[in-house]
Amino acid sequence: MSGVHGQDALLSADAVLHRAAERLAHRFDGMVNPETVDRVVFESYAALGRTAVVKTHLSSLAERFALDRLTALAQSKGVLAKPVPEVLYVCVQNSGRSQMAAALTRHLAKGRVHVRSAGSNPSGVGILPAVVTVLEEIGVEVGEEFPKPLTDDVVRAADAVVTMGCGDACPLYPGKRYLDWHLADPAELDIDGVRAVRDEIRAHVEELLSEVSPAV
Repeated sequence: MSGVHGQDALLSADAVLHRAAERLAHRFDGMVNPETVDRVVFESYAALGRTAVVKTHLSSLAERFALDRLTALAQSKGVLAKPVPEVLYVCVQNSGRSQMAAALTRHLAKGRVHVRSAGSNPSGVGILPAVVTVLEEIGVEVGEEFPKPLTDDVVRAADAVVTMGCGDACPLYPGKRYLDWHLADPAELDIDGVRAVRDEIRAHVEELLSEVSPAV
C-alpha cells in the first residue's frame, strides 16, 4: 500500500512540475527555449529534494528556484536586462552567513542591487533560527528565503561573487569580481557570536555597496 501512495505522490509532483514548466516557458518565451525550461524545473526539484527534510512545499519551492535560475540564465545570455548590479553570496549550507549577507544587502541597498545566495552543500532544514533572531533584532527580515544549491547560471549572471568558507566550489568566470569574506560559521556559535558575525557582515556589505552601487 505504501508503495502505491509513494507512486501517486511522485506522479502528482510530476504533473505539478509540468504545469510549472508551462507557466515559466510562457514567461520566458523568446528568451529560453521550452526544453531548457522543462529541464531547469525538474533539475531544481531534484536538487532541492536531495537535502530537504520536509518535502510538503517542495514543488512550489522548485518553481521559485527555477524562476530565479531562468532569470539568471536569460540575463547571462544578454536577452534580459539587468537594471541594477547582481551580487551573489555563497557559503556552505546557505542557512547562515550567505543568508545574512543577502538580507542585509537587500535592507541596506534599497533596490540599488539585486541579490542572490546559494550554498555549496545546502542545508535541508532551513535558515538557522539564531540567524533569523539576530536579523529581526535590527529590523531585517529574511522573508520566504530558503537554502538553495549553487548553480552555474546564477554565477554567470552575477557581477560580484562573495564566498564565505566554501572553498573552491564556485566556478570562476572572467569579468566578474570575486571576494572571499573570512567569517565564523553561525552554526557553531552562541547567540552573541552570531550577533558578532552579523555586525561583521554588515560592515562588509556597506563597503561592497559603496563600490558596486554608490548611493545617489
